[in-house]
Amino acid sequence: MRLIQTLALCLALVLSHAAPHNHLKDPHSKDKDHKHEGHKHELHHGATLDRCAGMEFDAVAVNEEGIPYFFKGDHLFKGFHGHAELSNKTFPELDDHHHLGHVDAAFRMHSEHSPEHHDHQFFFLDNKVFSYYKHKLEKGYPKDISAEFPGIPDHLDAAVECPKPDCPEDTVIFFKAHEIFHYNMKTKKVDERVFKTMPNCTGAFHFMGHYYCFHGHQFSKFDPMTGEVHGKYPKESRDYFMRCPHFGNKTTDDHIEREQCSRVHLDAVTAEDNGNVYAFRGHHFLSMKNDKFHSDSIESEFKELHSEVDAVFSYEGHFYMIKDNQVYVYQVGEPHTHLDGFPKPIKEVLGIDGPVDAAFVCADHHIAHIVKGKTIYDVDLKASPRVPVKEGTITLFKNIDTAMCGPKGLTVIIGNHFYHFESTAVMLKAKMLPEQQKVSQQLFGCDH
Repeated sequence: MRLIQTLALCLALVLSHAAPHNHLKDPHSKDKDHKHEGHKHELHHGATLDRCAGMEFDAVAVNEEGIPYFFKGDHLFKGFHGHAELSNKTFPELDDHHHLGHVDAAFRMHSEHSPEHHDHQFFFLDNKVFSYYKHKLEKGYPKDISAEFPGIPDHLDAAVECPKPDCPEDTVIFFKAHEIFHYNMKTKKVDERVFKTMPNCTGAFHFMGHYYCFHGHQFSKFDPMTGEVHGKYPKESRDYFMRCPHFGNKTTDDHIEREQCSRVHLDAVTAEDNGNVYAFRGHHFLSMKNDKFHSDSIESEFKELHSEVDAVFSYEGHFYMIKDNQVYVYQVGEPHTHLDGFPKPIKEVLGIDGPVDAAFVCADHHIAHIVKGKTIYDVDLKASPRVPVKEGTITLFKNIDTAMCGPKGLTVIIGNHFYHFESTAVMLKAKMLPEQQKVSQQLFGCDH
């Protein structure tokens, strides 16, 4: 009987790789333990895994450096490319519990209210939870899930952190079939939710400010509070979260990766009101639209500029692109349209002498913040003539390469690192640096 079961499992695994399924599970299914009956998804030592063949991951999370970890059976994929390795190579204690199954769910904790748990990685296996900090198992773990997260069931499907301000309080969202649990890290209260428009998640993670639900080898981006899925989803994971030669043009993919993962400083960056980001470096630019990256030469889309932009800001559907002492204005679109009469001297357009180091406009405002050396000037774009007014002196940084404003505040970029502030005023008043983050990883989603 055991031999028949083993042969059946092997046949199921072969078929799953040969013909990846594309169906979505009924979000109202009652099969709560579909991942755990006999550990159907579990793979063992010696298995050869190819994520480009299409597979359903057991769990997804990022480590403390922002690198995504994709779990399948007792194997682990690190980042967006590369081969699988055994999970116990990085987390040896997981293999000490052979009676447990694969990793059901995982997340990296972010909590202002539980500093002892901040930046820890949590892994859920059956009814147990493991807590790791810098890849070392914390003392006292594993623990029962019910003891560490009271009110949360065993045999989970997925979990993801939802820090403030995305959720009202630092929260962990747990998924089990169609059941959704919001666990408040401050009060330990559990709030059950219904996500009607989203398929059942077999994995979930928080990446680059967005929340993703994996189902099969597809994914959907969702609102962590309501579960609403906006845009054209589901999408194919192999087009976004892994580098597969059979998906997309390899030459284009390599070009994008070079710009996306470069550690050379950016010349300019801007964010549109809809969240699209454009970054400029040397002769090339990188854009991120609807979670999709595109890269090309600056001259290909902004031919009047040729290359090397000093600063860029977005305002009312236009790019204001500053190069030396000139301002070029393009109407955003496909293609971008260069406005007649430009370039014009920066003094004529903004009332300030060039060159400048950075420029940005925050959403719903008409003030251009111009960084020149250690001084920030404000220029009212609705005024005529435009007259710069000194806003303040930068004391935290010796210099700024570029900066941009978005829905969540100001991002200041220096070299391959960036710092986030709630506003320009907060940055000017700050006495201490906030957490340093990597442009290539946390901003552009590169895995190295």
